[in-house]
Amino acid sequence: MGNRVIKIFDTTLRDGEQTPGVSLNVNEKLQIAKQLEKLKVDVIEAGFAIASPGDFEAIKVISENIKDAVIVSLARAVEKDIDRAYEALKNAQAPRIHTFIATSDIHMKYKLKMTEEEVLERAVAMVKYAKKYVSDVEFSCEDATRTRIEFLIKVFDAVIKAGATVINIPDTVGYTTPEEMKRIIRAIKENIPDIDKVQISVHCHNDLGLAVANSLAAVEEGVHQVECTINGLGERAGNAALEEIVMALKTRKDFYNVDVLIDTTQIYRTSKLVSSLTGIFVQPNKAIVGANAFAHESGIHQHGVLSERSTYEIIDPVSIGLPKNRMVLGKHSGRHAFEERLKELGYTDLTREEIDAAFEKFKVLADKKKVVLDKDIEALLEQKSLNIPETYELIKFQIISGNDLISTASVKIKSGEEEFEEAATGDGPVDAIFKAIDRITGLQVELDDYSIKAVTQGKDALGEVTVRIKKDGKAFLGRGLSTDILEASAKAYVNAINKMLYKISEE
Repeated sequence: MGNRVIKIFDTTLRDGEQTPGVSLNVNEKLQIAKQLEKLKVDVIEAGFAIASPGDFEAIKVISENIKDAVIVSLARAVEKDIDRAYEALKNAQAPRIHTFIATSDIHMKYKLKMTEEEVLERAVAMVKYAKKYVSDVEFSCEDATRTRIEFLIKVFDAVIKAGATVINIPDTVGYTTPEEMKRIIRAIKENIPDIDKVQISVHCHNDLGLAVANSLAAVEEGVHQVECTINGLGERAGNAALEEIVMALKTRKDFYNVDVLIDTTQIYRTSKLVSSLTGIFVQPNKAIVGANAFAHESGIHQHGVLSERSTYEIIDPVSIGLPKNRMVLGKHSGRHAFEERLKELGYTDLTREEIDAAFEKFKVLADKKKVVLDKDIEALLEQKSLNIPETYELIKFQIISGNDLISTASVKIKSGEEEFEEAATGDGPVDAIFKAIDRITGLQVELDDYSIKAVTQGKDALGEVTVRIKKDGKAFLGRGLSTDILEASAKAYVNAINKMLYKISEE
């Protein structure tokens, strides 16, 4: 008999999208969902159907396109939420409704203003209501780790009898500790007669930096499912990081004695994609996917790794899909060499149109850089179109700037068949460009964040600019890529505006 298999429930598209400043459109969510399918996650929580028309549409589109994972919509323990969740999920091959209600004293008293009896009655009624739609129903006791254990057991026992197939223990505010998590799970297993009929799940937040430790403690105690996000995204301090949980279980299989079905070679690409689309950069010293995760600066460490990798590396970088940074292509490289390199980097599902578009961008870049690196190619691919209408397209710009001059920008932009040109002055060349673009669009937006990073090393490195703009309290992310940081800035700003207009049209 083989090891117990831990199911990986990814909630990047639901809880992860609640990260402050993150706002994904339907096409971006679908792109992430397709990558999660390649990663072979067992369950994808695609959103919260009642939250907005955009969330509903994303769940619907993901349900229709993803076939190798269970697709989930979150729903409060309210009939209209469950109705909306089913409407979004009904075309999924394996739909699950995930309903929840708070059970801690503090939440029942101050948020719900409900008694224990009312909460219990609502939980049971809504699980039964969800079962009319789907056979697979997950139930969560919100703030479970601060709920009195007797009441937690009572609620879980009742919802299991009502037909729940998964019971989830959320550490909603990241309050618990590994030993405490184990005690909660033991109490549930020892005091609920029908516990063997359901899967036990945990959902841990990282407010005290214990999300992964608490999740692994739950695995030790026999849970069947762990809920997590790519790069640990999520509200406040985030959720348990999928890549850390998976690689801990893989690397220390001798200790945990469990299996996961994740294709770990897709971890790096998934992390990069999520970071790119959300605009939330991964800290360099982040475990597994951080830029320094496999870097060795100490002379002793370098000598050890060169002699025998396992002296200081417990994970083979190749096992998470980390590409070797080789100088592979230049301006004289042909289409065949480029396509072969794409395959080696794992881009095996591109359409002919996407390959052609990437090759054209590569040739333009190769004229500006002596050598094109793997990370340059990845950056070009991350910039591929997501079928978002380009309301505005940057045609050209010109800058006059200096340390004793007022920066002036002239920008030409195309919209439909018309071209518009405006000039503006600003506090530096980037500000001048943005103000000229604002004059053309006539839109009043607030620049919330601006960041720039080099994709690779060297003076001719690609620069990647990320801007976050806000309008009516909603944030929209734009990205631009160029060896010229001013051009990258202009592209990023136009991209953010196009995404904003697209998102508004969705809703």
